[in-house]
Amino acid sequence: MSSADNGPGAEDLTRLDAAELARRVQAREVSSVEVTRAHLERIEAVERTGLNAFLHVAADAALAAAAAVDDEIAAGTVRGPLAGVPVAIKDNMITRDMPTTCASRILDGWRPPYDATVVRRLREAGLVPLGKTNLDEFAMGGSNENSAYGAVRNPWDPARVPGGSSGGSAAATAVGETPLALGSDTGGSIRQPGAFTGTVGVKPTYGTVSRYGLVAFSSSLDQIGPFGRTVLDAAMLHEVVGGHDPCDQTSIDAPLPPVVEAALAGARGDLAGVRVGVVNELSGEGFQTGVLSAFTDAVRVLTELGAEVVEVSCPSFTLGLPAYYLIAPSEASSNLARFDAMRYGLRVGDDGSRSTDEVMSATREAGFGAEVKRRIMIGTHALSAGSYDALYGKAQKVRTLVVRDFSAAFERCDVLVSPTVPTTAFPIGDRVDDPVSMYLADLCTIPANLAGIAGLSVPCGLAAEDGMPVGLQVMTPALADDRAYRVGAAYELARDTASGVPFASTVPDPAALQGAS
Repeated sequence: MSSADNGPGAEDLTRLDAAELARRVQAREVSSVEVTRAHLERIEAVERTGLNAFLHVAADAALAAAAAVDDEIAAGTVRGPLAGVPVAIKDNMITRDMPTTCASRILDGWRPPYDATVVRRLREAGLVPLGKTNLDEFAMGGSNENSAYGAVRNPWDPARVPGGSSGGSAAATAVGETPLALGSDTGGSIRQPGAFTGTVGVKPTYGTVSRYGLVAFSSSLDQIGPFGRTVLDAAMLHEVVGGHDPCDQTSIDAPLPPVVEAALAGARGDLAGVRVGVVNELSGEGFQTGVLSAFTDAVRVLTELGAEVVEVSCPSFTLGLPAYYLIAPSEASSNLARFDAMRYGLRVGDDGSRSTDEVMSATREAGFGAEVKRRIMIGTHALSAGSYDALYGKAQKVRTLVVRDFSAAFERCDVLVSPTVPTTAFPIGDRVDDPVSMYLADLCTIPANLAGIAGLSVPCGLAAEDGMPVGLQVMTPALADDRAYRVGAAYELARDTASGVPFASTVPDPAALQGAS
């Protein structure tokens, strides 16, 4: 899966992790302009093969931002630990100098007047935005096939999905188009594509990374988080974008957990005293054999690192999936009401002969895709007077049970682990006509969103039957994100030591995408 070694040059820079790139840029061993240009060239080469990870590439702006960082470093100023490192941004986070489409025709070409808080923090820390990445429309999907601009392909196998909804960010990170990316996770939309593409993906504790400027899908579940090829890279990006934001009413006014310090501690390879709980309900029937095998091996490694491993039961987790698919669509039906053709975005049929309601209806019919319409209708029905108590109200009661099960489990354990997804990445088109089967991919990740806790997915090898990446999910109590980074980094070190090759250096070959239909 690795590209051939072409010697020193641009290709080498796209293989390096973010921490190493930052070190070299700030030591003036290489310029940020050189690093940025290398990644822009990589994007051009890979997108030509049909990956479709980017919706917008801001080449000129990126090079200008990189040059500014180089000038500052030459003058003795370093804005932050990741200054000069490129980053990609999921296209549901608003950007003042780039379009924000949410991969929907209804926002085609819309340019916001300001930056999301996380984007502003990226710029202030000296990171270099490369562009906006593809996603399932309005972040609604688990495969990245719902984009109005075409499906993203998995770099490990172009016939398979990269996962969703942050599939563009995950695929771009995996293939070396960017060393870092931001995604959003509502029911697993960072961790699931992280698992499918062999990258590290993190859903922080709800409220610890600002949602101001994130186009809302489900406000009580959405959370922005990082992608990286290593646990340390993800932690460093997490530290840049995290922290209290008075612009976000759900932002927690508390110190950010020491995620970078924890990742560095974990990289020493010692988990003595850490209690790891294996969730019984998140394995077994319906899980792919190769996924369970890789997960079992990962748990064995955690034991060898000194962790105490116990089995725990969280019965409500089996109800998490149906509860989520009532709560999330209900909130979506409210949030997406703002796309009414009156204020911004697409407007269809406004020729003077139609009423406001007719223009609104025609615009939504043309602008929203099938999955978005499906979820709006489910949510509107769940919130209706005749169904509220039986559907939405009952789902919220299940949510309370999930929180209680997590609380009980964390009394016995420091972290909980499971496979990130029951299967490896499935073929493109395989589940398009079967929404229920598609939704089952979120089985393991949804409970963390319902409870607002943190979850991290780290690659734990390849499934024997298809050679596709498998993810190990590590979940922690709220505001204890650092525990996930410690466990993830310790496992990552042991995995790479055992294989003799850093998994993060295994960049899929874009040539493998050539000829993909």
